[in-house]
Amino acid sequence: MTFNDLNLLKNIQTALTEEGYESPTPIQQQAIPIILEGTDLVGCAQTGTGKTAAFAIPIINYLHRIVGSMNKRKVIRTLVVTPTRELAIQIDESFNTYGKYTNIRSMVIFGGVSQVPQVDQLKKGIDILIATPGRLLDLHKQGFIDLDHLHFLVLDEADQMLDMGFINDVKKIVKLTPDNRQTLLFSATMPMAIRELADTFLTQPKYVSVTPVSSTAETVNQKVYFVGKEDKRKLLYHIIRNDKIENILVFTRTKHGADNVVKALKKNGVSAEAIHGDKSQSARQRVLDSFKNKEISVLVATDIAARGIDIESLPFVINFDIPNISETYVHRIGRTGRAGNSGLAISFCGKDELTYWKDIEKLIRIKVKVVEDHPYPYTDEVPNSEAKPDLRNKKKEPNKSNNSRKSYASKKNKKRWY
Repeated sequence: MTFNDLNLLKNIQTALTEEGYESPTPIQQQAIPIILEGTDLVGCAQTGTGKTAAFAIPIINYLHRIVGSMNKRKVIRTLVVTPTRELAIQIDESFNTYGKYTNIRSMVIFGGVSQVPQVDQLKKGIDILIATPGRLLDLHKQGFIDLDHLHFLVLDEADQMLDMGFINDVKKIVKLTPDNRQTLLFSATMPMAIRELADTFLTQPKYVSVTPVSSTAETVNQKVYFVGKEDKRKLLYHIIRNDKIENILVFTRTKHGADNVVKALKKNGVSAEAIHGDKSQSARQRVLDSFKNKEISVLVATDIAARGIDIESLPFVINFDIPNISETYVHRIGRTGRAGNSGLAISFCGKDELTYWKDIEKLIRIKVKVVEDHPYPYTDEVPNSEAKPDLRNKKKEPNKSNNSRKSYASKKNKKRWY
């Protein structure tokens, strides 16, 4: 199939041709016809598969027919809600690229900056609004945003909005939109909470899923270290130094955690940088380019910032923090072992993350190899059936014979963390 087979307007076809687009990706091939026919859609596909174009192209195709025949003041007919300003900016750029030969006007709003320029642009009238939840609700409350004429509502990166605590805001936003809207929900992973959200706000949606994240590539070798939370940074440096590895992508759960990991590595002479939502887009791009050019050895990233990263022959991924959504683990380690190359995915599991790890192993249906020979294991128990229990700090059992103490140790040895 080519884009010509999708019966798109010539204005859009020309823009796609200039961008070098010939054949739609699997998510585009399946999603675009569904959106064009006016049906609600739930799309599940990993980053880099063309999700943005999958909804942007048919939306532009529809709006250009309407807007082109009207001389009235522009009103918001499409709202795209996304969790971060970086993603919002990227989506706006995509709309501008695909719609450059149309008369459709889009804009992006997000918090952390003055609202004055955003309000001025809203007053001039726009067709497409790309927004983060907080600033959107704020400007709507002030009376600067009118969603009564909305045709399309797009919830992008829904799993990350769930993970970042935006779901209540999303529910408020949905209630502000007309009931006869067409709703599109896109996500890289599909946890149960997202399915429940789709069932609540979408009307008889069609589901499209490509490259489902329920299994890991055979080219990725996986290992897990059970380590005390306070020793994770020491273990990371130990592995980098002893195994002499470099070109490593490290995932942390928070922006603050990413900065602390970088600080600890630099203190030990390891070249490392972080990318996350507190850094500007230009700063993040400079860091990413340096990593791709192997000017720095370690790139530390949060899941949001890492979305869209595509690095050829990335040999190592380290989960410094275990993700609380199992599918995110598969998404993370999928950055290595691509195009037939082998890769190694290492995970640091703290005692407080053990529930998450059990869920991950249940999802991938693999018992990941446990690395026991390292200097920072749990001090009270080692989560492996063959490991000997650490009884150094245990009080001796009163009134027990040697045999009873052996029996007690044997029972203790049978306890497992998972």
